[in-house]
Amino acid sequence: MIDAARLHEVLPRWCAGLHRAAPELNEIDGRLGDADLGATLDKCATLVEAALPEMPASLDGTLRRCAQACAKASGSSFGTLLAVALMTAAKGSAGAERLERAALAALLGDIVQTLSARGGASLGDKTVLDGLEAIRQALGRAGDDASLQQTAEYAARAALDAFRELPNRVGRARMFAERTVGLDDPGMVALLRMVQSLRPA
Repeated sequence: MIDAARLHEVLPRWCAGLHRAAPELNEIDGRLGDADLGATLDKCATLVEAALPEMPASLDGTLRRCAQACAKASGSSFGTLLAVALMTAAKGSAGAERLERAALAALLGDIVQTLSARGGASLGDKTVLDGLEAIRQALGRAGDDASLQQTAEYAARAALDAFRELPNRVGRARMFAERTVGLDDPGMVALLRMVQSLRPA
C-alpha cells in the first residue's frame, strides 16, 4: 500500500539513490547513447529535493509536483519519460487516499501504455517499459503479505537479466544492433536503481 505519507517518507531515499547511481548510469549510457542519463536523473533528483518542503498533502498532488520538477530537467529523453510517468500516476491516483497492490499494478499498466505511445517503444524492445511491465506482472502475482519493494526489485532485476542477451530495438541504441547484445539497457538499470533506493532504511 502506498499513500501520501509513505511517498513523502521514501522520496528523499529515491533522490539519494539517483544521485548515487548517476556516474554508473552515465557510463552505461555512454556505451549506447549520449552518456547523459545519469546527469539528467541527478538533476531530476535535485529538483524534487528542492520541492520536498512544499509537497502537497495528497497522493496525486505529490506525484504531480514530482512530475513538474522532473519536467524542468533538460537532457536525455528518459527525463521526459519519467515526468510523463509521474504525471500519469498522478492522474490515475486522483482522489485516492491510498493505492493497494492491485491498484498499483493497474496504474503501472497505464504508465506502460502511455510511455509506449509517447516514446514509440513497444514491449520486447529492451527498454524501461519491459522492466515496468515485469514489475506490474509481479505485483499482480504477489500475495498480500509480500513486500512491495522486494517484489518490484526482484522483477526489475529479473527483467534486466532476461533482456541482457537481446538486442536493443528502439532509440539510439538500435543503431548498434547486435553490439547491444550482452549489454544492459540504461533505462532498465535506472529503474532497478530507483527501486533499490526504496529499501527500508
